Amino acid sequence: MDAILTQIADWLKGLLIDGIMSNLSGMFDSVNQQVSDVATQVGTTPANFSPGVFGLVRNVSESVIIPIAGLILTFIACYELIQLIIDHNNLANFETWIFFKWVFKTFVAVLLITNTFNITMAIFDVAQHVINASAGIIGGSTAIDASALESIEETLKEMELGPLFGLFLQSFVVQLCSLILSVLIFVIVYGRMIEIYLMVSLAPIPFATFGNREQSQIGQNYLRSLAALGFQGFLIMICIGIYAVLVQTVAFSDDIIASIWAVMGYTVLLCFTLFKTGTLAKSVFSAH
Repeated sequence: MDAILTQIADWLKGLLIDGIMSNLSGMFDSVNQQVSDVATQVGTTPANFSPGVFGLVRNVSESVIIPIAGLILTFIACYELIQLIIDHNNLANFETWIFFKWVFKTFVAVLLITNTFNITMAIFDVAQHVINASAGIIGGSTAIDASALESIEETLKEMELGPLFGLFLQSFVVQLCSLILSVLIFVIVYGRMIEIYLMVSLAPIPFATFGNREQSQIGQNYLRSLAALGFQGFLIMICIGIYAVLVQTVAFSDDIIASIWAVMGYTVLLCFTLFKTGTLAKSVFSAH
């Protein structure tokens, strides 16, 4: 009878060990895949990220938004001309150079609107150069290597049936959480690009406000917001670099549970910091 119970216990122990190793080997694969793709995704300009979507956004902006920006520019140009006349005592103190000034400002405003996409893409080209340069410096693997998994398997063979069952349940929960975290990383990275497309689609309107000193604050804040979105990718790269260093410091020793939850904690911390990169970038560039 004891031999039968021992065989059943060994069989259950083998099932649990196989299940735990399966959970551990695939636990962070989805997270590692998302993390490894971050540098490529954030280092891509909006035009190259999805040419089809960018072409759609540009066509809609040029067909729908630029005419509205032209109306706004017309209003601002008329308002600016009236202000120039009033400022000189209703032409009592008339100087012809103010009209040349008005023509020059209006010409520059029209030039900005007609080259809106060139200017916005130039901002993201600069940001992409910084991100790509940082990607060559920031490196490190975030995966659990094979030697660590082999040492874990040897440790598992020495454990009893009860602790193995508890470890199996915890590894299953952590694997499920890692899948959720990989989805969050995907949402953060791709959500940033969608936000860029939305911002770029309305670019002609804030660019139309540069013809007036008071209203130009709208355009200036818009440019700061674009710069913040561009350099948010650099902050994301910094977060990935820190995460890679922290993961490599985890030693998968006899306390497997503590090691697994340590990596899990670092992954949660990564998602939290990725969510904060947008707010931090806007605060640095004083965008709101």
